[in-house]
Amino acid sequence: MSQVGRSCFYWPVVFLFVFSGLTSLTAVAQQNFRSTAETSLPDAPEPAQIPGSAPSATQQAAAATISGTVLDSNHDVLPGARVIAVGQSTSAIGSVEAGSNGQFAFTGLPPDIYQLKVTAPGMNTFTSSEISLHEGETRLVSVTLSVFGGATSVTVSGRPDAVAEQQVQIALQQRIGGIIPNFYSSYDWNAPPMGAKQKLKLSFRSIIDPVSFLTIAGTAGVQQYRNTFPGYGDGIAGYGKRYALNLADNVTGVLLSRGVYPSVFHQDARYFYKGTGSIHSRLLYAISAAVIARGDDGRWKPNYSHVLGNFSAAGISNLYYPASDRGASLVLFNGLAATASTAFSNVLREFVFKRVTSHVPKEENRKP
Repeated sequence: MSQVGRSCFYWPVVFLFVFSGLTSLTAVAQQNFRSTAETSLPDAPEPAQIPGSAPSATQQAAAATISGTVLDSNHDVLPGARVIAVGQSTSAIGSVEAGSNGQFAFTGLPPDIYQLKVTAPGMNTFTSSEISLHEGETRLVSVTLSVFGGATSVTVSGRPDAVAEQQVQIALQQRIGGIIPNFYSSYDWNAPPMGAKQKLKLSFRSIIDPVSFLTIAGTAGVQQYRNTFPGYGDGIAGYGKRYALNLADNVTGVLLSRGVYPSVFHQDARYFYKGTGSIHSRLLYAISAAVIARGDDGRWKPNYSHVLGNFSAAGISNLYYPASDRGASLVLFNGLAATASTAFSNVLREFVFKRVTSHVPKEENRKP
């Protein structure tokens, strides 16, 4: 039996123990999540509310939201822009500063007709057209500012696909050290869900990212050096086969667990940064997120998408691995290894990545 074959025989026992431990945490974690599953939907840090007395239950049910992003003429986010909302039938004025990701939000608004005034240093001042806001409605506003003397535009939409598309653009800007993709970390606890189109789009962008190809090349090089999968042989031909193997693993794994299955099961493939509580509670949450996912309805449930995606990809890989390494043990090993790897990555997302990721809002928008 080859070295990999022996590993595939012994390691599943270890990972099965890890996996069973993870699943035993789900009940505890679900209890921890349940209290926040039904929270409102702020689309930006530090949302502003119309000042006044505390709203009644009826007013809360009717409250509406205006949220959006401020961009410059190059369609890059414009942090620090000042956004003012003025209602037509009230003298109250709300003001908020766009976060480091260009986002802003006004929540708890009564139904009314509003106008937004947006200012930023060196940019034209812009006043929007009237925005009619109905009970419980969320309107998405995309404001594009230019330097003095240029044109300024605004796009207002309440369509769910427009809100979901904005989430994709936010994710694509997040990179560790400005280089390594961190697309699947969300630092907005109540970020709106993506649709099937956006989930597939983000998974495809993750697959074709240049850093992904470099990572695959490095992994194939290590395997070549250690003569992993000796059936592939040596030299350029052996390296090419190992590269193709890792490329296929990446494509099937990301596409299924991040795109296809989340669309089928209506689950969110992102990791939602907790950021509060004890180290122990945050560690428990991060590990459990490998087997628990937030649904598009905001409820927490078993992470069918990711776990099934990992084992489906492992089953597919059994078709093109060297004949000497194929078998049920390979499928079990790869599926459990991918799930354990997700748990470890989640721990890094919770405790490390936020500090070194670009375009992460400085404002607190964590788990309440």
